[in-house]
Amino acid sequence: MLEVRNLPITDVLELRPRRIGDGRGFFSETFNQARFAAAGIDSTWVQDNQSFSQAPLTLRGLHYQAPPFAQAKLVRVLRGRAFDVAVDIRAGSPTFGRWVSLELSAETFNQILIPIGFAHGILTLEPDTEIFYKVSAPYSAAHDRTIRYDDPAFGIAWPLDGTKPQLSAKDEAAPGFAATGTPFSFAGTAP
Repeated sequence: MLEVRNLPITDVLELRPRRIGDGRGFFSETFNQARFAAAGIDSTWVQDNQSFSQAPLTLRGLHYQAPPFAQAKLVRVLRGRAFDVAVDIRAGSPTFGRWVSLELSAETFNQILIPIGFAHGILTLEPDTEIFYKVSAPYSAAHDRTIRYDDPAFGIAWPLDGTKPQLSAKDEAAPGFAATGTPFSFAGTAP
């Protein structure tokens, strides 16, 4: 069983796979191609990635890959908690420039599906947070793009309480969206 919920930007989905537990712990199918297809999710996953952030308030993003290496992402937290953000950067979309967020955690066992055409960022909320995600295209350094996480064009309400997040040098130097533009256009269909 797979519970699927549309977020306020309806192309972005929250997924909750079923957990079957007993005295030993639990078992779950976190991905099942047939169940995903039955839910209308037809992405082909080609690569799995895992990140570990020792410090809370480590921020990765806003990232995306340009075509032909554009990626849909299926993200979940293995340990800890994180604030996950998807920004619609599809020109012509009714939600262009808007963002949606979802708290992911090992405890809630939820996942977020981020379609192609969205920039993605994630902020850890606890120490020693591990994140696992599937992508629908392989990594390509030549197509890798970053937008500044605090770009006022988006106005993302990161739960930072005035604290500066831990950033990579790449994310620290990222340009604003106006300087990068978008290679995506709205096709009117979900992933």
